[in-house]
Order: sequence, then structure tokens, then C-alpha cells
Amino acid sequence: MLFDYRYLGASTIKNSANEAQMSFVPDASRTPTFFRGRISAERTVLFREAISALHQVVLDDQRYAVPDRTEYLLWRKEQDLIEFQRFLADELGIKIEDKDLSNLQDRVAAKNAGIKGQLKGLFVQRRDYEDELKDVMKKIDRKHFWSAVNKYYSWLYKANKAAWYVLDPVITVHPDTLFFECFSMDEASYGKLSLNYSNFDEIDEFECGTTNIDYSVDLYNEFQKLRDYRTTELEVDPSGFTVKTEHEEDFKEVKIDLPDTWIRGFLQVSTSMSLPATKIRLDPLDVHALCLFLRKHKELTGPRSIRFKLKPGEPVVVSFDPWNKTLVFPRSTYFGDKEQEIRVWGRRRLHILERLIPIAKYFDLHLLGTGLPYFFIANLGGLNFTLGLSGWSSNNFSGGANFDLLAPRDQVTLGTKALVFSELKSRWYASAEDLAKALNLDTTTVSSALTAYMQAGRVVYDLSNNLYRARELSRDPLPVDALRFSSPKEAEAVEIVNQGRVSNLEVNHDEGNIEISGSIRGTRGGNYRPVLTLNGDGRIIPEGTRCNCEAFFKSKVLNAPCAHLLALRLHHSRSERA
Repeated sequence: MLFDYRYLGASTIKNSANEAQMSFVPDASRTPTFFRGRISAERTVLFREAISALHQVVLDDQRYAVPDRTEYLLWRKEQDLIEFQRFLADELGIKIEDKDLSNLQDRVAAKNAGIKGQLKGLFVQRRDYEDELKDVMKKIDRKHFWSAVNKYYSWLYKANKAAWYVLDPVITVHPDTLFFECFSMDEASYGKLSLNYSNFDEIDEFECGTTNIDYSVDLYNEFQKLRDYRTTELEVDPSGFTVKTEHEEDFKEVKIDLPDTWIRGFLQVSTSMSLPATKIRLDPLDVHALCLFLRKHKELTGPRSIRFKLKPGEPVVVSFDPWNKTLVFPRSTYFGDKEQEIRVWGRRRLHILERLIPIAKYFDLHLLGTGLPYFFIANLGGLNFTLGLSGWSSNNFSGGANFDLLAPRDQVTLGTKALVFSELKSRWYASAEDLAKALNLDTTTVSSALTAYMQAGRVVYDLSNNLYRARELSRDPLPVDALRFSSPKEAEAVEIVNQGRVSNLEVNHDEGNIEISGSIRGTRGGNYRPVLTLNGDGRIIPEGTRCNCEAFFKSKVLNAPCAHLLALRLHHSRSERA
């Protein structure tokens, strides 16, 4: 998906002995949104630490990176040539120095004309190898095109980090607060920093709305210079909207083609914030203990999950796989009325919170369920930092049926949806109950309508205050229908489950693995009997996975599970959440 940004200038931070002025340049192609205010001295350090943590979300990439051997291979090629020349010199009895290696071939040719025939044979052999290599590369390009694309982006990240930032952070200005949002490179971490206006000594002007801001690595280094003894001004520069001509000296146009998986992951995580969740209030010392344990222990095998063992009225117990070691958090509180165990992944990303531990009053943890996204909210006193984690190790099939997060909740007419969104936009933020009362609608209807707009990136749920806020993620509407599924098989799987064609669900646990089986009624008669085997991390084990459909017979699970296996997993996921 192509995103087009237009910036007049670049975001800057000007530091002097008595003042620090942060000026963020907005996207001039969007509706004018600006803000200018002075941060309170006692809040400056809090803002510095929180915005630095947000920067870590932008950089976060837990995917396995193949070592770059480009420089080594170039050096090895040069060494091979030098060693070959020395070998020829030894064979011909020529004594040489390292500095004379460059013209050795000419000297060898003059010494023995027969060497030319040997070199010619080597060149012919080299040509044959190159032709063979070209044929192989053609096959690789056809078969693994996207793998090559990923390698390019990995190289781009190492060669030029500033060019890698695929989507500049989004900033939203509302009548009561402003907040920054970003999403990580590996499509698994969501960050949000909210500042209510009590953090400012003075606010000169602002215009509500949402815009992208120009951002670079250099800004992070300037953030570290913020001090509480200097006056700190934060500005979303309104002059960025005054001129939109491409002939201006400071004009910068950025066109970025984002993968659909990145947008889909952003929408999945942000949409899930409105779902019912189990809430835990963690003391900062308990979060420190959690991060310290992960610093001291490095797993060599799976599973790599955290289990929250929750009982009403008792301390929170956290268990770490695969060591089965536990920590007890007596200072923390579980706000629930039933005993349960919730298992989540992506725990290494929790180190993003370490910088906030010394300044946080407390952390609220919202758990949606096993394998689902979960959210840490650091309360800094007027500033709230939200870290949303996808709940899986990487954004692939180990995430199970998370594509169901973009499924419609309840059917709501287009007219009702538009009415609800119009009312929300006139207020900028509101609760579902307030909107239902104003529009004389049922609260469930309002919530379903707002969920549809969250899935489209036009509304965000404020988890700290239980409010819906108008926020346009992009200038142009996102193609929600195209983004909802990554493949036709996912769409078919959802249709199978929604039609109630899955039956006889059985779940068996064996030596840390889970075997899920069932029966799926076909549209033309007959039944499919898929069997899905998952390891401790929720990944598919090919050896124990099977289905009697034609798609599985052709490709097994090499490319992707068939629709029946996906439907089986989705049905199991929904039954666990019920």
C-alpha cells in the first residue's frame, strides 16, 4: 500500500542554555493540525524518558536476522585471487613480493606462454559456472521473490536507518490531550504516548486532528538533551501547512510502499484494545523483577511464553517457560473474580518498559487471552505510555487465528455507522454510553459501529480512560476488505466457522504439544477431517498435521495450512475465548 507524505522542512530540536524547543513538522497534505505549548519543568524528564521508550518501539525488531556476509565475500574473493597468483608463481619458480602481485599474470605469461592456455581454460570454466548461476538465480527469483525483498530491506536498515522508517509516527491533537502512536518494524509492537494538558504550563494554540510528523534518528539523540532546568516547548509547527509548493527549498515528498501485513498488524493490535480483558495492576518493582529475570535467562529451546496464574484475593504468580520457574508479585493486584491462567508470547519486547520503571507510579496490564494481544500501560502521572504486544512470537502462523480480530462484531447499517462516527467526530472523544444516550441508540449498536471504524483505522480506543477517540490513521481511507485477510484461505476459514460447519472438536495434550481434531462439513457433501498439531509455542508441527482435502494433498503445510486447518484453529480459538 502506497503512502505519500509531504513535509515542508524537517523536525528539529533547538537546545540552548535556558530553553529547548521541539518543533515537529506535520504532513502538509493532511488536514491542518497543529499545537504549541510549554511543558512543565517537573514533567520534562518524564516526557524525555517516555518519548525515548516510544523510539524503542519504532526500532524494535525481534525477527531473526541472517548475518550479512557481503563484505567478507568481497574480501574472500580478493584473497582467492592473491593465493591463486602465488600458487602459479610457486609452480613457475618465480620469487615475488606482495606489492608485485598486481602484474604477476603478465610476468607469468611472458615467462611461460603455456600458462595462457591454462588461464583460458579457467575462464571458460568460470563462464560455465556463471551461466549455471544465472539459471539458478532465475529460479530463485521466481520462487522466493519476497525473500529477496526482505533481504533488501534488511540491508537498507543497516545501511541507512533513516530511510528504513516506513511510517512516520502519528500524532493526534484533541481538546484534552495529544498523543503519539507508532508500530514496530517486526509488526508485533504498538506504542502510544499520551500527554494530557495538565503537563503544560502554557498552551498558545492548537487545532484538533491527526497528522504524520517528520521523524529521524537524529531527533532521538536530541531528546536525550532535555533537562528539567530548561524551559521545554513542544510544537507541531502550524507553518508546515502554509506553503505546499514542490519548488520550495525545504519541501520534501516521501512515497513509501508499506506491506499489507504491516497495516494489518497495526489494525489488529489497535482494534483489540476495545475487547474485554483481564486487568492486573503491577507495581514497578514487580515489572523490574520480570525484566531482570528475562535479562538473566536466555532460552535455547521453546516454548518461550509467560504464564500469568491468577487467583482472586491472592498475589499474582508469573511462570516462565521452558524453565517452569515462577515469580510471585505480592504488591500487585488482580482485578478478577475467577481463577485462570493466561499464556502470552513476545516477552523479550518487555525490555522496552525498563526505562520507565524508575518514573512510573504503576503499570496496568490488560490480558485479552492466551495467544492474544496484551497491553502494558505505564502511568507516569499525567503521561500514559501504552505498549501493545501482538501476543505471538512473530507475525506469522504461530499467531493462530488472530486474523479474526478484524472480523465484524455485529451487523450495523451504514447509516447508523455514519451517524455514530459523525457524533464522535464532533466531540473528538466520548464513551459508548454517552454516544448511545445522545443518539438514542443501544450501547451494543454504538460499540459495534465504532469497532468497524477502528478496523478501518479511523477510531482508536483510549484504554486508560475507556473512551473512543477519532483518529484518522491515514489521509485516504484504508481498503479494509482487502486488508482483513492475508489470503483467500483465511476468508474461506472464517466463512466455514461462521456457517457452523465445524463439529466434533477434540483437544488432546501430549508431552507439551496440543492436538486439535474435528469434522468439517463440505459444501458439496462429504466431510473433511483435519488434525492440527501445535508445539508449546503454538507453532504448527507438520509431522502431526493432516487433512483429507485436495489442497493439503498438493502442498501439505509448506506454503500455508489449508482452509480446513485454519477453520479448525479459529473454531478452537473462539471456543477458548467463549
